[in-house]
Amino acid sequence: MKNNIIQIGQIGFGRIAQGHNLPNVLPHSNVRVIAVCDVDRNRMADGKRFIEQWYRDRGTDGGIPDVHVYSDYRDMLARSDLDAVIISTPDHAHIGPCLAASDAGKDIYMEKPMSLTLEEGRRMSDQLRANGTVFQLGSQQRGSSPWPHFRRACSLVRNGRLGTLREVEIGLPGDPGGGNPAPMPVPPHLDFDAWLGSTPKVPYTEDLVHPQSGYDRPGWLRCEQFSAGMITGWGSHHIDTAHWGMGTEYTGPTLIEATAHFPTDDPEYSGLWNVHGDFQVTATYDTGVVMRISGDYPNGVRFIGDEGWIFVTRGSGVVENEPDAGNPDSPLQASSQALLAESEEPQSVHLYDGEEQHANWIRCITTRAETAAPPEIAHRSGSACLIAHIAMKLKRPLHWDPDNEVFIDDDEANAMRAR
Repeated sequence: MKNNIIQIGQIGFGRIAQGHNLPNVLPHSNVRVIAVCDVDRNRMADGKRFIEQWYRDRGTDGGIPDVHVYSDYRDMLARSDLDAVIISTPDHAHIGPCLAASDAGKDIYMEKPMSLTLEEGRRMSDQLRANGTVFQLGSQQRGSSPWPHFRRACSLVRNGRLGTLREVEIGLPGDPGGGNPAPMPVPPHLDFDAWLGSTPKVPYTEDLVHPQSGYDRPGWLRCEQFSAGMITGWGSHHIDTAHWGMGTEYTGPTLIEATAHFPTDDPEYSGLWNVHGDFQVTATYDTGVVMRISGDYPNGVRFIGDEGWIFVTRGSGVVENEPDAGNPDSPLQASSQALLAESEEPQSVHLYDGEEQHANWIRCITTRAETAAPPEIAHRSGSACLIAHIAMKLKRPLHWDPDNEVFIDDDEANAMRAR
């Protein structure tokens, strides 16, 4: 770290990088973003302009950096003056740069979900911890900003405000079908083979990747080759919050039952997008708590105990172009307002109290402390989503061993832990 300045590279410049990650990292005076990488040369150039313009507009003490551009993240990671990276790539493209950055000694902020498969998540968690990488997953609901009420809700539950916790209800949306499957010429500025990575080679169409004009919600989020859909998209946030409140951050469910509608269930379906639509998931934990996940519930997390319930959501705050995000009502509700009252009694459980997620990561880089969403917590939140997705695909009960991370006596389900 040169002159106590953390020098950062941005891997992947899409809507989340420009709308969320960089705006939350660039303002820190002990940070300098010096490089950007994308397999789409147009987006690579946009990223360079975005970062340099930010410094130009604010007249920072360090001047305007000459942001270097890369089409291959491995070339960026070879830089000895790079301390850390932000990974804002599609889900299927998390594991490559994550493992490479960790091996190169770079600290990592990575967008959720942790991984595309259970096997990938386990590999990443093991390697990140073995290397001592300061890693933060983009689980913003753990931060004191912008949604401190998530920590408050979880703290109330963990400290017995609801009595014995019995159930958790999680509201997540699904995605509709659609998308144009007709093959198109690959744009000359896109390295499509690099974008596909280790996934199967398929013909290019714009609805499969990202818009070639603008930064609207990309089609890959709705294609199972690259994403499991909203069960990992929004599920990575809300299931993580549920685990925080349940005290199950380092384990997982033992019984999972699910049904779901997929567009391809219709033999006449001719669209491209094939992630789940409407769904129902029931997950039972060793603690006896039953977690129910469905689009029938309001977007958020409801903890239900013997003494009442507490519901927490983001409120009206949303990520631009994210469907069905947030609710217009109060972000923290309860069956009785007394359940939300401050207590003068000492708390027996003290939850991690961190800053905004990017700020927390930056501080932990300098102190080498553990972040709010470290590798194993990130993996366990993601694995619960992926277990649910496998149950949705198989449409039958699955028994999961969270210690060994295998399905019990189920070869078909175990084969789906990897791709």
